[in-house]
Formats: sequence, structure tokens, C-alpha cells
Amino acid sequence: MSAAYATFGLAPAIRAGGVLADGGYQIHRDFVDFVVDGRPLLFQLSDLDAVSPLASDVPPAIFMEQVRALLLEADPPLPDGRFVIYGCPECADLGCGAVTAVIERDGEDYIWRDFAWQTDEHADLELNGYRGVGPFRFHGAEYRAALTSLSEGPPRRRVLLIGARVAVLAKLAAALRTIGIGADITQDAHAVPAEELRGYGAVAFGRAVGEAERAAVLRAFEHAGVEVARVDGLAPIVPLLVAQIEHALDHSPHAQRRLTTLAAADSAAEVEVTSACRVRITAYRLDRLYRTHIREVFDGVLEPGRHRVPLDPRAVKGEAYVVARTTGGVLAAPVTGARRG
Repeated sequence: MSAAYATFGLAPAIRAGGVLADGGYQIHRDFVDFVVDGRPLLFQLSDLDAVSPLASDVPPAIFMEQVRALLLEADPPLPDGRFVIYGCPECADLGCGAVTAVIERDGEDYIWRDFAWQTDEHADLELNGYRGVGPFRFHGAEYRAALTSLSEGPPRRRVLLIGARVAVLAKLAAALRTIGIGADITQDAHAVPAEELRGYGAVAFGRAVGEAERAAVLRAFEHAGVEVARVDGLAPIVPLLVAQIEHALDHSPHAQRRLTTLAAADSAAEVEVTSACRVRITAYRLDRLYRTHIREVFDGVLEPGRHRVPLDPRAVKGEAYVVARTTGGVLAAPVTGARRG
């Protein structure tokens, strides 16, 4: 085994949820990801839709049990000294598949080795091993410091919704709650106690909310001692607003994100990714009667770099927007230069 050391760290991450073009829902998950040599370990495992066991929506006691297990202060949950590193984001059932690895001590060092995709009690390294991933040797002090810094895990994400169109806000709140993001509606943040304001990660404004009203709301958060992400709603389209809010709630370091850039004109969308991953791009447009039209314009695996994706002019006619999604992030952008009429 190589004696070279890898660095170990932790960073907030999300599994992007959302309202899908076919009307279905995908659950949003906040979790803590493992960062090895400055890069999320998940990125080394192809385009895997999974989350670590350090997720925000597990009870604090269970969360800390996961931390203790990674510190080898508890028995491994699987035979042969294997631990779940990433699991199914919907149910965490081993039957759906999980990335597992052996975690062991060597003196003061911690070693992660023999990574595999596992669907039952025993891993088959010959058939399902991740060749080229690991082994990783971590300095014990660095490893323990990172994990013991976790107390209650990543915070649950909530958003405060403010706007004039109550029906849209109600649909938006319902959609957010369905995918696992708490949402509340108000017209006056001054009526919300400071301790409640501290529970929000973002505030989203509808287009009809004036700048003076927005400033007053932001001052209320400031007086409560809260740094809150501001979302200026692009249009009264629920899936589009969900995407904007998810992006605002993503606190992962920008340098460690897969999806980093999205821009669109009437003929093409430009998207940039930092590692090979599946990207889905959906176009939303409002017609003259303010009815919403949805078109999936791209679904495929992109290699690292900047890509130009052609847009069907009919999908982005008039007032239009695009949303790009990977398993770990989402971006939304207006389509500039779209033809009117």
C-alpha cells in the first residue's frame, strides 16, 4: 500500500431535488461530503446519484453515530470491516446500491481502501470494485479534527417566500415541501420573530415586490443577525423558482461544484462542468396568456469544460428561461435575445 498521504476534509453538498419536466419530483438532500486531496470524493465515482451518511435529515443521535463509526468508535455496519460511504438519496436502502469501503487504523493513520459498489451483504471487488479509487491514507489528527468538528450536522434548509401572487406562493411552498425544503409565506418579515428568521437559509421575492419592500425584509434579517441568501424570482413558474431556491441554498464551495456556469441566448445554452456528469437542460417559457410551456432540450453526459447546447427556437420563444441540473447542483438563467411573438 502506498505510504503517500491524502488530505481529508469535509464540505457541505446537496443532492439537487426539483420539480421535473414530466411532473415528477426528486427529493432534495443536504449532506456533508468527503473532500480528498481538495476534491469531492463523489466526483471520482463517475456520475453517481448518492449522498454520504452525514445527511441533514437524519436525527442528530443517528448522525453522531455515523460520525463515531467513521472514527472507528463503533462497529462497521457491514461484514469484512466495510462502511457505507455513499448511499441511495431516496431511501438509503442497501438494496438500491451503495458505495462501500474498508476503513481501518494503521497506528495513528486512518486508511480507506477497497471501494466497491455493493447491493447486498457482501461486496464483490472483482466484479464491482472501483479500480483506481484509493487506497487513501489520512493523517489521524486531520481526519479526527474534521469529523469531530461536526456537532449536529448540516442545517435543515428553509426559505421564506414573499410575493403578491398568493396562489403561486402556495404552489411553490407545496413543491418545496414535497422535495424536502421547508417553506413559509409572509408579507411582512417584521412580523416574524428574530429567532424564527434565524432558521431561514434564503428569502425569495416575487417579481411584484418592490425594491423598498425587499430592502426592508433584508434589514429585518440583518437585525436578527442572519446572513440570508436573496432570491429574486425570475418568473411565476414553480419549477423555475424551485431551481433558483435550490441554488441559493447550496453552500458547497464554488470550486468543488460540478455545474459552474449557465447562460442562454435564443439559439444556444452554454454550460460548464468541472467533471464528467449527466446534465439535463429544461426550457420554460410564458406565452402571451402567461401559460407555462416546458420542453426538455438536452439530457446527456458532458465531459469537463464549457459546452454549447443548441436550443429549439420554438422552446424559447418570447419570455423564456432554462434550468440545468446535475445530481449535485442546479442553475437557472433567462434566455436573452429570445424572439417575441
